[in-house]
Amino acid sequence: MRRLLASLGVALLVAACTPTPAPTSAPPAPDHLDLTPVGFTALDGWSADDQAAALPALQRSCERLARQTDERSVGPDAVAGTVAEWRPACAALAQADARDAGAARTLIEQWFEPFRASGRDGPDGLFTGYYEPELRGARTRNAAFAVPLLKRPDDLVTVELGDFRADWRGERIAGRVVAGQLKPYADRLAIGRGALANRNLELFWVDNEIDAFFLQIQGSGRIALPDGRTVRVGYAAQNGHPYVAIGRALVARGALAREAVTMRSIRDWLTAHPDEAGAVMDLNPSYVFFKEIAGDGPIGAQGLVLSAGRSLAVDPKFMPLGLPLWLDIAEPTEPGGRLRRLVVAQDTGGAIRGPVRGDLFCGTGAAAGERAGAMQQRGGYYLLLPKSVAERRKRVS
Repeated sequence: MRRLLASLGVALLVAACTPTPAPTSAPPAPDHLDLTPVGFTALDGWSADDQAAALPALQRSCERLARQTDERSVGPDAVAGTVAEWRPACAALAQADARDAGAARTLIEQWFEPFRASGRDGPDGLFTGYYEPELRGARTRNAAFAVPLLKRPDDLVTVELGDFRADWRGERIAGRVVAGQLKPYADRLAIGRGALANRNLELFWVDNEIDAFFLQIQGSGRIALPDGRTVRVGYAAQNGHPYVAIGRALVARGALAREAVTMRSIRDWLTAHPDEAGAVMDLNPSYVFFKEIAGDGPIGAQGLVLSAGRSLAVDPKFMPLGLPLWLDIAEPTEPGGRLRRLVVAQDTGGAIRGPVRGDLFCGTGAAAGERAGAMQQRGGYYLLLPKSVAERRKRVS
């Protein structure tokens, strides 16, 4: 889906508001993923989680994995082994009962071993949340619905840079071909001024420019139509321009205090300043195009339906999609509490960068949006690897 997801809500609006480190004489060393084997007894809260709640997501990821060839690597540099090494564990998971938490926990302990993930800055990283918003819209423009959601233009070209060089894995650019060369595509400001007008690209029309902006950040959503029906839209493409966090711009101009920046505070400021809101949103040149989605959703980067509270967006440069992870982060709604649960890496996002970095899918609608908007937590995760992969990694470490 997204996803470059222009992207993963607060990840883009809030995380970029952290102070910029002072320049140093030498650039930092490239980030990397380090894995340390641990036992399940090291996973605080493991016995209290309902692991069965994550089984549907894990089973869907296993089904996708099973359609690939045995020799295919799972993750960059085969960090999680090969598809062949996953087949026995996935076959066992396919038979698991998603109603029995104890049986699911025992099964996972039987087939997997946990490894603590660390990066250049250690095992602690930033975790945010995203959700599927609901907007009001129509298929044709009128006085009430005048803000367009555009479908992907046919001259937009997306390039997966990892297809050309291994060290560019997980990176992509987009543009349009002019005289045989790839050139930058129109940015948000140009599109808003009509750069793509009269091309029949309007997929839906919605009633609020700020809602449309936040829909682009989340990458998918639902549109309530005047006849009472609801349709789903998902990420189709992005214009290739880097995301610029408007939260940082609002902090720089003194409109918001850094510690007060949340998705809600940014939305409230835009709503309260209609004469300035458009110009502030145009500071972000990134623009997302949509497609209509039939059936269940939203759909993540793995091409699968996401599970609220159990699907995590990760950086594919370091982390394999489809991998079960034990998440251990601060609880956003409970001071001093911890959010500890089994999740599955099923999505990606433009702001999700680094070996210890995640964005938790919180669900659909306003309540999910409030929870996602409150998430800007520190914590870490553990990779659960099939035992055959785990044993090999321990032998060579």
